[in-house]
Amino acid sequence: MTTSRSQEPALRTHAPNGERAAVILGPPQQSSDMLPGRLEGVPSVEFDPLDSGPAGSARVQASRWQQRYVSRLVVVDAAAALVAGSAAYFVHFRHVPTVDRPYLAAVVALPLAWAVSLLMSRAYETRFLFAGSEEYRRVLNAAVFLTATIALVVYGTRDAGSQGFVLMSMPLLLGLGLAVRYAMRVTLTSRRSNGECMHRAVVIGNSRQVQAFARQLRREPLHGMHVVGCCLPADEIIGASVPVDVNLEVPVHGSFDDVVWAILQSDADTLIVLPSPDMDPAAMRSLSWKLEGTGVDLLLANAVLDITGPRTSIRPVDGLSLLHVEPAALTGARRVLKRALDVVLASLLLLFLSPLLAAVALVVRLSSNGPALFVQTRVGKDAKEFRLFKFRSMYIDAEQRLAELQDRNEHNGILFKIKNDPRVTPVGKYLRRFSIDELPQLFNVVRGDMSLVGPRPPLPREVAQYAHDVRRRLAVIPGLTGLWQVSGRSNLSWDDSVRLDLRYVENWSLGLDLVILLRTFIAVIRSSGAY
Repeated sequence: MTTSRSQEPALRTHAPNGERAAVILGPPQQSSDMLPGRLEGVPSVEFDPLDSGPAGSARVQASRWQQRYVSRLVVVDAAAALVAGSAAYFVHFRHVPTVDRPYLAAVVALPLAWAVSLLMSRAYETRFLFAGSEEYRRVLNAAVFLTATIALVVYGTRDAGSQGFVLMSMPLLLGLGLAVRYAMRVTLTSRRSNGECMHRAVVIGNSRQVQAFARQLRREPLHGMHVVGCCLPADEIIGASVPVDVNLEVPVHGSFDDVVWAILQSDADTLIVLPSPDMDPAAMRSLSWKLEGTGVDLLLANAVLDITGPRTSIRPVDGLSLLHVEPAALTGARRVLKRALDVVLASLLLLFLSPLLAAVALVVRLSSNGPALFVQTRVGKDAKEFRLFKFRSMYIDAEQRLAELQDRNEHNGILFKIKNDPRVTPVGKYLRRFSIDELPQLFNVVRGDMSLVGPRPPLPREVAQYAHDVRRRLAVIPGLTGLWQVSGRSNLSWDDSVRLDLRYVENWSLGLDLVILLRTFIAVIRSSGAY
């Protein structure tokens, strides 16, 4: 929290012999002899990065758990390679009575070759681990590189046995490699939901940015960031903390001039800089110099926060690094491919699930008065209306009873959602819990009204209340599932669901669709946020 200089806690430095020397009150002053060897005129850091006391404990702990994670990752990667090689060997040579020593040696060498390939693809660098799809892409690159290398080696031998061994072992290795890394990440996410393996972050930005950012990180602990303090522009320092919600407040440690002191005060290992006119290039350069060698990670938030991935690239122009932003992929060949995949997958799912759909329709029809299907008008791409199909999960007078329940709405926006809705039938509760009531929308996907993945299809009355920027959701075909469904479902606020839908519109890709489909399956199994 912000305090006067006379009330600021004491900060300690190390004497040359390693013993505690001086006690400095207030933010540490610039010192040219704290870290010898700095260039003249370059600001030095105000604290010892090797400090093992309170000022350095978070950085040491963050480094340790990351090192342990990478070490375990090397072991499971090697185990996956050994399993893949052994399985390919025994399947391919199961009819051979004697042991083929060259291939057995290849099985033993495969774990080392796999680890080297992953290392060359930078799949062990911590900035690519823990969250996002970049880690999996680098595993794929490593598999392609290793397959090509081995293929070149065995090509000259023209040995059908070696070629068959490669064709069998490498796809299995890729599948196991991705699976073990996913399992490792699931374990890490579970620990992070309990507050473990988290980075302690200080955030620079205005109070509104800090509130939104801290709220988002708190809702998504898988990213491993816990905001423990912030620095605000000088004209905004009016309170002891920035309120985020009832259970979370972010202490304010001063202005942008007090950043290094804030890191010490909050025992942080990460500094996150949000877009701010007060943080110009000269200030950013000076700040990065101060953090050199401290072990504190410096993360800069893009000014275009919802545009990421393939749409952005750095373009150097006359010594400046400019961020080039490609237009959103709203049309083109990828959209045609997406539509083809929608039709094929939805048709296969309808065929496979037809017995379940028939059984659910019968149960709904017999359990309460009314039809098995609920048909409702929704708004799709370019504001065109269509008829959406769902299994009926409410009593037939649900729409008439909506007005009397408006004052119980638990959302702070346009959506109407309440837990234990009295209009939901006993059977409907189970259908909603596991999203079975949504399955008839597969017919909408086949018809072209919807996609498997996309923004939530809104009601006409909701669209009538849309602000100008929210109408961007209507630029693409709505989906049976989407980012908002896999990020909290009904537990999300209106603003958060809009933000996630807009993020999807701006950053859509086939890879993202596949990730969302996988996360949808996991969210349905867990049945969290469904009511």
